[in-house]
Amino acid sequence: MKTLRLVLGDQLSRSVSALQGLDSAKDVVLLLEVQAETTYVRHHKQKIVLVLAAMRHFAAALRAEGIRVDYVQLDDPANTGTFSGELRRALARHKAGCVVATEAGEWRVQEMMQAWSAELGLPVEIRADDRFLCSRAEFAAWAAGRKSLRMELFYREMRRKTGWLMNADQPEGGEWNYDAENRKALPKHIAIPPLKRFVPDAITRAVMELVAQRFAGHFGDVEPFGWAVTRADALKALQHFRTKCLPKFGDYEDAMNSSADYLFHSVLSPYINIGLLSPQEVCTAALAAYKAGTAPLAAVEGFVRQILGWREYMRGIYWLDMPAYARTNFLKARRALPDFYWTGETNMQCLRETIGATRRNAYAHHIQRLMLTGNFALLAGIAPAQVEDWYLSVYADAFEWVELPNTHGMALHADGGRLGSKPYAASGAYIDRMSNYCAGCAFSPKIKLGPKACPFNYLYWYFLIVNAEKLKPNPRMALPYGTLARMPAENKQQIITEAEAFLDGLETGYK
Repeated sequence: MKTLRLVLGDQLSRSVSALQGLDSAKDVVLLLEVQAETTYVRHHKQKIVLVLAAMRHFAAALRAEGIRVDYVQLDDPANTGTFSGELRRALARHKAGCVVATEAGEWRVQEMMQAWSAELGLPVEIRADDRFLCSRAEFAAWAAGRKSLRMELFYREMRRKTGWLMNADQPEGGEWNYDAENRKALPKHIAIPPLKRFVPDAITRAVMELVAQRFAGHFGDVEPFGWAVTRADALKALQHFRTKCLPKFGDYEDAMNSSADYLFHSVLSPYINIGLLSPQEVCTAALAAYKAGTAPLAAVEGFVRQILGWREYMRGIYWLDMPAYARTNFLKARRALPDFYWTGETNMQCLRETIGATRRNAYAHHIQRLMLTGNFALLAGIAPAQVEDWYLSVYADAFEWVELPNTHGMALHADGGRLGSKPYAASGAYIDRMSNYCAGCAFSPKIKLGPKACPFNYLYWYFLIVNAEKLKPNPRMALPYGTLARMPAENKQQIITEAEAFLDGLETGYK
């Protein structure tokens, strides 16, 4: 019986479960570019190019193996624009008797897939995605019966499971987490290696032209496009990170600088998330650098924690708690997302720089996301769903299973502490300490109130005031609430007055 093997755009791994046991004499591999997936949010142009170009190169690699591939392009006049419509057409073309697919990474697609067997009247086998280091079932078993699902506890369990950075049952170096060593500000004179970029070939150029025409109204710039769209190039990017960036990654992973968009970050997450690299091989490369003495323990542990810890943990939380998780709004945030998140037109230099870099690159590193765009949205009370749509739209590595819990739980505390033990709220002092954004800004982080005050300063205290009923009982918030309690009443009132004037101004174009 002929089998149709469906591979989605974030499953571009030769070892993906949908392709295991492939019979090249009978089976057909189906890859689909569909309008619904490019527009359910207004994805950054480079994100669309990355996924479609990588899909086309993956199809070419399969064909080079002698595998029969049915590839439906976005601009095919007969394209129905949906997965279900195109699957139905492909089944008719090939007279296939069954479909094999790998479970989707996003809830809405998985729900669609689970209905296909009944809709199509034939067997649809949906296999587990074994490219992750922790299966959905394994995470659910770990979570069962626990009062607290802290990432640190999960991370330690995964360290024990893999044996990575372990000496018998003890962590390498005697500590589980070296985050305290990874918070250095960037020195003024330091050589930063350029990001490994790749010249688009004819296939990628054709996709770039298609995207520029078809998605002209979407956020972001198509050029300059330098993402890897093949596994071979993604492996080169991994090697570049290991040798050029990893040794200093830990020291400066929290730093921000207006003249360096990438610093020492790996920028490998887009490749891992669409399948060009596996999380295991990326961590193994970092561990090998530590073993060879070319990267320090704090850097390697910090990098491994991002993948073995945070990435796997986010996926686990997503599948454990969806779909109800996305509807929670613990702080009752309701304000509309300001226009400057799309335009970058704001007098707050830190946000202007970060959004500008996001427009150029479809990328910003984790501190820019958490402590700038995320922190502002938290303090300003922006509606979680609007913030989440923005993050999902603008970053090349954003897929809902990883983007939603990061934004909803970590950045916005919308889950009430399911994911993080306290809100990641900070004033302008943090931004000044970790970046050069404040130099030359229209506002000063050293001024607390008044027209020249950094908005993050009074918004921070306003956030604590308006959310006191929900946040004050949290023991990790005792210190800031203690400071607030000692603050003179007239200062509190001025904070409220200035913060509300600022927030009202967001809706009328205040910048």
